[in-house]
Amino acid sequence: MDTKLDPSRDDLPLMANTSHMLVRHYTLDLDVDVESHVIEGTTVLFLEDENSLKKRTRSTQETCQLEAEEACRLRTPEPCRVPMTSARSFSCKVGCSDFATFGKGEKDPSAKDGNHDNQEQASGISSSKYCCDTEHHGREDFLLVLDCCDLSVLKVEEVDVAAVPGIEKLTRSPKLTGVCEELRNEIVGELVTLPAHHWREQLDYYALCSRAPGCGELFFDTDAWSLRIRKTGAQTAMDFPHAIRIWYKTKPEGQSVTWTSDQSGRPCVYTMGSPINNRALFPCQEPPVAMSTWQATVRAAASFVVLMSGENSAKPTPLREGCLSWHYYVTMPMPASTFTVAVGCWTEIKPETCSSNDLATAGPLPPSATDSRSVGICGHMEYPCRFQNTSATTQELIPHRVFAPVCLRGVCQETLVRLLPPCLSAAHSVLGTHPFSRLDILIVPANFPSLGMASPHIIFLSQSTLTGWSLCGTRLCHEIAHSWFGLAIGARDWTEEWLSEGFATHLEDIIWAEAQQLSSHEAQEQQELRACLRWHRLQDELQNSPEEMQVLRPSKEKTGHVSDSGASVVRHGLNPDKMFMQVHYLKGYFLLRFLARRLGDEAYFSFLRKFVYTFHGQLILSQNFLQMLLENIPEENRLELSVENIFQDWLESSGIPKLLQQERRRRAGAECALARRVGTEVAKWTRANRRPRRRKRGEQEDVFEKLLPDQLVLLLEHLLEEKTLRPRTLQSLQRTYCLHEQDAEVRHRWCELIIKHKFTEAYEQVERFLQEDQAMGVYLYGELMVSEDARQQQLARRCFELAKEQMDRFSAQVVAEMLF
Repeated sequence: MDTKLDPSRDDLPLMANTSHMLVRHYTLDLDVDVESHVIEGTTVLFLEDENSLKKRTRSTQETCQLEAEEACRLRTPEPCRVPMTSARSFSCKVGCSDFATFGKGEKDPSAKDGNHDNQEQASGISSSKYCCDTEHHGREDFLLVLDCCDLSVLKVEEVDVAAVPGIEKLTRSPKLTGVCEELRNEIVGELVTLPAHHWREQLDYYALCSRAPGCGELFFDTDAWSLRIRKTGAQTAMDFPHAIRIWYKTKPEGQSVTWTSDQSGRPCVYTMGSPINNRALFPCQEPPVAMSTWQATVRAAASFVVLMSGENSAKPTPLREGCLSWHYYVTMPMPASTFTVAVGCWTEIKPETCSSNDLATAGPLPPSATDSRSVGICGHMEYPCRFQNTSATTQELIPHRVFAPVCLRGVCQETLVRLLPPCLSAAHSVLGTHPFSRLDILIVPANFPSLGMASPHIIFLSQSTLTGWSLCGTRLCHEIAHSWFGLAIGARDWTEEWLSEGFATHLEDIIWAEAQQLSSHEAQEQQELRACLRWHRLQDELQNSPEEMQVLRPSKEKTGHVSDSGASVVRHGLNPDKMFMQVHYLKGYFLLRFLARRLGDEAYFSFLRKFVYTFHGQLILSQNFLQMLLENIPEENRLELSVENIFQDWLESSGIPKLLQQERRRRAGAECALARRVGTEVAKWTRANRRPRRRKRGEQEDVFEKLLPDQLVLLLEHLLEEKTLRPRTLQSLQRTYCLHEQDAEVRHRWCELIIKHKFTEAYEQVERFLQEDQAMGVYLYGELMVSEDARQQQLARRCFELAKEQMDRFSAQVVAEMLF
């Protein structure tokens, strides 16, 4: 694999050698300095080597075969195939040192001379003399490779877990006496494989071990994308220390961390895990197969609230004056990319009145509730699973909180706080057991580059979603759906984004209709209207994007394949344009809608709940879903449907799938009533636009009907196809529908009309949109520049100058390329 990568290249490298060692748990201990824009501290990695993984995988597979051989065959992910390495014994050279911790800025007295930091960067793994030789064992030291970017790594050391009082009860080998590498690795091996019902004890031991003293520094070096660590004499993964501590600092320019100000002008920071994921927040293993748990202690000034992807609703602990400490943990193994933290002067927005069935203040069910009993076999690695907890399976409404800058309190109470309970209940009705025990929602700063992002136990929402009941509800349902598709069930290959975004887009309509308690006819009408809108967007998207980026499965038969070390790349992962593309949302949505129609809605959603139960806690590829679905479609409804045909037509080709084209042609002229009403209104507006200013005597003026927000979007999209709209027509449009007061989706289309027809008296509304709705405004910059109108181009540059310092860096990069 080429490690001398240009950061501007399209493909994102995943460097970690996950086939040799996997991180099973991260313990983070961090200080957040908002003034200097730095997060610093330590992370302790608890590792499992390939031989232990293989033994455990074989044992798990044998148990599953005894209990349910066929079910296990469907549910168990393929194990990593890695070259075998030989084990060798270690002599005990380091004695047991006193149990100690070292504070911020203190030097670890166990540090040894002669170890190297990252002042001199190596040219790459392939040319490093420390590279692991997998063919000639014993000749080279084993090299642990972690994904790392924009971090200052200060020191790496082995952790003496044997120094933890009482830890010896985890060992099984009475022959091991004294403290040596083999003993320490055995302790970690037993710790990471503790049964799920010992989750609390396991977390306590992780915390104690993470504070244990170091027992020798490790050699390391870095390049643009990785941190590489070795120990002299450790020639295999089995010999390498299984608990290591990394001292590091983030860099202000690090691409995983966004330092900005909230809507009240207060400083804050949040992490997106995108597009380079979390490697600029902490050294980690980025490939999806590196599923791990974590716990984190974060210290910040007392005026700040720390929110994080964690199972517990953390309460701050006072430390020194003016400083608070927050602690979160996760017991469900997840990819490191899903870890999220946000630190700011957030305030909790509570309902103005609490109803008797409001569970927002109730405590989450503990992972190991006393009434938990097995309801079936799970195919995932062992953890305290909510699907095995009968109380959790019937819990329609999980505990939830809403946080935002205080200036947004009113609008949050009016929309988001009221919508959250029915949307959560509706998601449970559609998909079953909530995979996560609680949920926080944070309204992030204006520079957040999308409408929302879901992480375990926490959702980020753009302020743009608060401007309308329908937009807020649908986006909320979209992000809630990610708890099942994208988080509880993840893609084993990140190029298959449709497995997350296509599902969430399809499900948002279903969940939103359930949340509104619509009749089946009303729900169908609403969903048909939204399908019509998405059809327009898909056509536009495909006309304005490169063909190679329209493919949902670009690696084809190599999807999910990795190198012998476990390293891989994410196709187009570094292309800033990809952030603004919706092809994987839209084509994935239409594929799922097509399949649901073939199976029938009732049977499809019954199947979907079965699929969720089968694959929760696991990583999948497209064929896992498609094979199981096709097995549930009656033979007479398949009509030559096969996994291979779906791959070829829907996932591995650019453009519009043939079956979708045929369906749209069959349905031409058969729009739903909501869409037909829009067509009638469009005809009225086109007549009004052609009509002379003075009407003929006796000619009646058109009366325009009130339209729903989605209907308004469709209306404006149709009017965008008109070559010319007169200023008086645009004035009448704005006045009739109060367009400047509509939700962000409507106002975006209205701004497009303003720009296209140079409606100068409404330019102020475009400026407002570009400042307040940055998640949606990038496209408008392009429209302003393409027009080649001097006044519009000046408007674009002026708005960019005002916003660029706070704007998301990838959005700023794309806009700058448009403007200059």
